[in-house]
Amino acid sequence: MKQQPALYGGQAVIEGVMIRGRRTVALACRKPNGDIYRYREPLRSPLVRSRLARLPFVRGVIVLWESLDYGIRMLMRSAEVQLDEEEQLGKGGNTLVMGVALVGALLLFIGVPYLATSLARSLIPSSVVLNITEGLIRLALLVGYLVAISFLPDVRRVFAYHGAEHMTIHAFEHGDPLTPERIEPYPTAHPRCGTAFLLLVVVVSIVIFAFLPRVNLLVDIIVRLALVIPVASISYEALRLGAAHERSPLMRLLVAPGLLLQGVTTRRPDARMIEVAVASLEEAIAGDREAEAAA
Repeated sequence: MKQQPALYGGQAVIEGVMIRGRRTVALACRKPNGDIYRYREPLRSPLVRSRLARLPFVRGVIVLWESLDYGIRMLMRSAEVQLDEEEQLGKGGNTLVMGVALVGALLLFIGVPYLATSLARSLIPSSVVLNITEGLIRLALLVGYLVAISFLPDVRRVFAYHGAEHMTIHAFEHGDPLTPERIEPYPTAHPRCGTAFLLLVVVVSIVIFAFLPRVNLLVDIIVRLALVIPVASISYEALRLGAAHERSPLMRLLVAPGLLLQGVTTRRPDARMIEVAVASLEEAIAGDREAEAAA
């Protein structure tokens, strides 16, 4: 069966890269002794089994949740590889970490902007202006956070692996051999990147939240939290549309801010980092082929 390169994507982890295929999740990372650690497991997702789950505006929610789940779990595994530990964090521990991270993100990007604009309510009577200001504060927090952590040496290495992941996917999608010398010319930015998705989520939320009435703290926060899912769904579909028609001038305009922001969240990798990204993609491709042969 012919592969569909556009379905491959992933994220950077500690000294490595995770790649998600159609039926496989793969991980490769550089061990302290210089060897490459390889791991893969079947993708257990309703997207594989259910047509309903693959419907537009439904699939985005599932992909977002699974990306958080697999992403944090593979991040933990990559940390354990660096410590030469065999035991993984249990499922309960993984859920706890994911829950804490999610709550922290919601407090920072939903709670803080709302409270900040609520303090100015007596000066700005218009709820539309307040809500747009709230969205702009959320956007500034996102960009500021990414810029701030980009100065940390360990994060810069993760961002370099992020670039290696994108470059490797670019080469695969163009049918080039997966060798460092053929991968190195490609850009570190990619239109389907999670950074672009986060930026779209913030922009879409500005548009949707702009017309929400302000009632009180409890009601307003609950409404915003409830709208996170539809905002994520719309953003995911917009990202897919932009990536599928990236040659269109309109779509280029849509994905341009996300590509620009990846100037912060990616770095040029070295050849050893690219080798790790290639190993992860090879594991994902091999796992998909085995799964399809057994189906």
